[in-house]
Amino acid sequence: MTKTAKKTIIICAASVAAVMLALVAFAAPYLLSGARQSATIHVYPDMTTDVLADSISSVQTEAFGSRVATLLSLLDVDLAKRAGAYAVEEGESPLSIARKIRNKHQLAIKFTFQNVRTKNQLAERASTMFMMNKADLLKLLDDSTFCASMEKNVYTIANVFLPDSYEFYWAVSPEDFVKGIAKYAVHFWTDERKAKAAALGLTPDEVCTIASIVEEETAKSDERGKVARLYINRYKQGMKLQADPTVKFALGDFGIRRITHAMLTCDSPYNTYKFEGLPPGPIRLPEKSTIDAVLNAPEHNFTYMCAKEDFSGYHNFTDNYATHLANARRYQAELNKRGIK
Repeated sequence: MTKTAKKTIIICAASVAAVMLALVAFAAPYLLSGARQSATIHVYPDMTTDVLADSISSVQTEAFGSRVATLLSLLDVDLAKRAGAYAVEEGESPLSIARKIRNKHQLAIKFTFQNVRTKNQLAERASTMFMMNKADLLKLLDDSTFCASMEKNVYTIANVFLPDSYEFYWAVSPEDFVKGIAKYAVHFWTDERKAKAAALGLTPDEVCTIASIVEEETAKSDERGKVARLYINRYKQGMKLQADPTVKFALGDFGIRRITHAMLTCDSPYNTYKFEGLPPGPIRLPEKSTIDAVLNAPEHNFTYMCAKEDFSGYHNFTDNYATHLANARRYQAELNKRGIK
């Protein structure tokens, strides 16, 4: 090999090495630099890479956010199709994050709810955890056509929301959110539970409505079955339920401590002092245990109850109206004594 040829090879090798070193130097920050802290990135459908870079920079560093955005541009990632929440682990590289977004490896968000009374409260809670708008979810729940597709109406649609923990992606649509939760309700209503409801002469929706009243009526879990049977007795006998919680729901004020005669005239289908039968839907989202308390309500003949005057949270039960009036007088006297109006 001539000296000229050797020189040419050396020059080429040096050039290749220089290019490789340059590539390594360029790629190193994208491969080796790490996020300074764990965080969650939210990608919106109308987000640009520049806006995303700023969002990432706010919780990491400006350079880090810029690198992720650069990689997304090089990979030709359409952010409009990547809406979601993405987890960033401390020390994770820009390349790893860019690949997560490109492959839409979203973070699943756990949605847990209990002690929820209204669709409005549920929508408020969901809107704080997911991309969906509260108004859009409420509009869907008030859409009679959509409710009918779920074999419900705008009142009973609330019965698909059984308090529990569910997982969804952050960008879940209102429709997929409702349908996802409804699947759980379908599994909850086993053939055995449906048979128990039928034996009581009730539909699953009617059971949920009674359960919602029972849950508002007593916080004592060991009393719920007894309260449930009382309302079932009244319902079957054609008596008005006369449940105070339904009046509070009709008035939109669960903080009321004493129901007055004026309140009982409220013109609402939820006012069970004025209208016979069950309200059109639940007055809260009852727990599964309360629904089961209704389905397994112990037999008794009581049709009247009144809160005990010792304010223990329990009730006095009777099937005699005169006895009930005596119980009520003792309770009202204690309300007066304590200055509760």
